[in-house]
Amino acid sequence: MAVDHDRLFKELITTFFEEFILLFFPQVHEHIDFHHLSFLSEELFTDVTAGEKYRVDLLVETKLKGKDGLIIVHIENQSNVQPSFPERMFIYFSRLFEKYRTNIVPIAVFSYDTICDEPSSFTLRLPFGNILHFRFFTVELHKQNWRHYIRNDNPIAAALLSKMGYTESERIELKKQFLRMLVRMELDEAKQRLLIGFFETYVQLSDEEEQQLRNEVNKMETKEKEQVLELLISYEQKGLKEGVKKGLQQEKR
Repeated sequence: MAVDHDRLFKELITTFFEEFILLFFPQVHEHIDFHHLSFLSEELFTDVTAGEKYRVDLLVETKLKGKDGLIIVHIENQSNVQPSFPERMFIYFSRLFEKYRTNIVPIAVFSYDTICDEPSSFTLRLPFGNILHFRFFTVELHKQNWRHYIRNDNPIAAALLSKMGYTESERIELKKQFLRMLVRMELDEAKQRLLIGFFETYVQLSDEEEQQLRNEVNKMETKEKEQVLELLISYEQKGLKEGVKKGLQQEKR
């Protein structure tokens, strides 16, 4: 079954919107009033040239601190390389501005597994000057060094370790640090399940790697070791129960 990357990212960022802005755009976080947040319904746009339909990933209505006017934060996840993407971001921006007539903050999250120097602007040029220069904010996840984020007790950082730049030999250590972050954050079960589900969609250890992970956890300090093992065992058991439940449902069909 194909992974619905856009749905996963939308659920993650909707749940941890403020944490997302704080982690990657602290200068934006400084000015936003997070007491005023409203997630808007998805917008559907048709590309007038190609005839294709595109759905905006995430729209958030909020305010700037101390200001009466609204701003719209538009976040778009891009899970594959697309040369025309900057043009599409501009089209989204212009159509959103036409509808809402307010400030728009456009953000693109590049989550594919290759390193590519993505542009953060769209320009229309003529020999005698630029007609348009549109800029948007970007996060290129695969360019991020995951080790820079493991001391940051931010749930978005924990989940997105799975999409950052790591080598095959670092997979076990990556999951160990992810679990340590979860233990430190002491989130409720629903949020833990969201983060674990997201992480394991992109980082699935083999049985042998899982055993090596257990061995690594057993070398940790006693209190932390017990908490991480408890988390591991708890979700393994829940996963087993869900697997049995799905199996029974399929047998009944």
